[in-house]
Amino acid sequence: MIRVGRSEGWKVGRMDRGAGRIVAMAVLFSVLPAFRPSASAQALHVPYVLDTLSNGLTLIIHEDHSAPVVTVNTWRHVGSGDETQGRTGFAHLFEHLMFMGSEHAVYPQFDRLLEAAGGDNNGSTTNDRTNYYEEGPANALPLMLWLEADRTGWLLPTMDSAKVDLQRDVVKNERREGVDNQPYGLADETIAAMLYPPSHPYSWPVIGSMTDLSAASLEDVKNFFRRYYAPNNTTISVAGDVKPAEVKALVEKYFGEIPRGPAITRNAPAPFSLRADTMAVLEDRVQLPRLYYTWHTVKAWAPDDAALDLVAYLLTGAKNARLTQTLVYDRQTASQVQAFHDSRRLDGEFDVIATARPGHSLPELQTVVDAELARLAASGPTARELEQAKNAREASFLRGIERVGRKADQLNRYYYQIGEPDGFQRDLDRYRAVTAADIQRVVRTYLTGPRVILSIVPQGKRELAAKGRNTP
Repeated sequence: MIRVGRSEGWKVGRMDRGAGRIVAMAVLFSVLPAFRPSASAQALHVPYVLDTLSNGLTLIIHEDHSAPVVTVNTWRHVGSGDETQGRTGFAHLFEHLMFMGSEHAVYPQFDRLLEAAGGDNNGSTTNDRTNYYEEGPANALPLMLWLEADRTGWLLPTMDSAKVDLQRDVVKNERREGVDNQPYGLADETIAAMLYPPSHPYSWPVIGSMTDLSAASLEDVKNFFRRYYAPNNTTISVAGDVKPAEVKALVEKYFGEIPRGPAITRNAPAPFSLRADTMAVLEDRVQLPRLYYTWHTVKAWAPDDAALDLVAYLLTGAKNARLTQTLVYDRQTASQVQAFHDSRRLDGEFDVIATARPGHSLPELQTVVDAELARLAASGPTARELEQAKNAREASFLRGIERVGRKADQLNRYYYQIGEPDGFQRDLDRYRAVTAADIQRVVRTYLTGPRVILSIVPQGKRELAAKGRNTP
């Protein structure tokens, strides 16, 4: 039920490093007529009402009467990036603990009451935030808000060592299944530890380490909740068949008496850069070798963020994309190839992942990847390529906000990232403004310098691993 995720911005689909899955983002690969901004064009606008309770809780309301449904989307502004060395995995552990019942909705009443009302719920954790959502018929809104408020204000009286131990074991099993015993499963945390300095909050995995999970005490857990799950570190987005005045009254009724928590200050990590290629080889119980390239880039909404997203599409976003066409279809040396730009609150990275076909080695894939990046840096994309990338991006974006649940989450994301819930048009305009020269420049700036090179190869087959730039 609980999903551990990384950043969930509007990105081209990516291959999950650990599981080797393609995560589709509803990208349309057909070339649609381009959307062009003009003076008379109607801007994309998602209306909202923004309010703040006296205890600091922020409320965003979007009224949409197209269907009699509602979503309550709650963002706790805490992720694994708020943890410290030796105390990792708390954000994700707490995602689990939030489903273990509270003082007035004892376990398993949260799920049973929602399901009886026709609703559904879930949560996810990333480096930057933890979110929870409830969705269902519009008449279930009071129940959704009451349940969310009860576990915000009255979770700790029911928290005990038995619950912590139970969910600690669940998370450990998640790690065993999804990381330790998953083919290619150690790639994510291996790359993070190579790319970031040890003190950087992105240098450890969201799920945490076994050692840190074992060390977490009941008091540690309670202190984490008191600090990060307070109303003043929470934003709730309510979207659907609602009236703002009614939503405000319900939120004030259920959340208003929960006390404000301590003020939270976050220190920015020290700047860093890779000075040379960093290489590692892992032997795993896999059949095929896999190549990972990772470059340090920019954080979300930085000036080059959008252009790097489009570079990822140009490389692997469609069947005729440069690396996909060459490696998978023309040369048939790779069974899969994926590129993505993962920009987050504090930092970003650009990844290329390619799995060799039987009988082929990773240096063969490297030759193509390096050549295509050099060609893109030297000549840039064609007008047709760039148009396709922009159209696919825009089509994916618009399809992604057709449902109120996605709009609610995006309103929360924009508010957290840029301080403005209705960032939809601003987001689209970033991609519309990217030029061929921008693509050429960001490839030269970020994707031709030092990188992390990870090879995961079948056991005893280290000769299939990638080579350094000067390795014969």
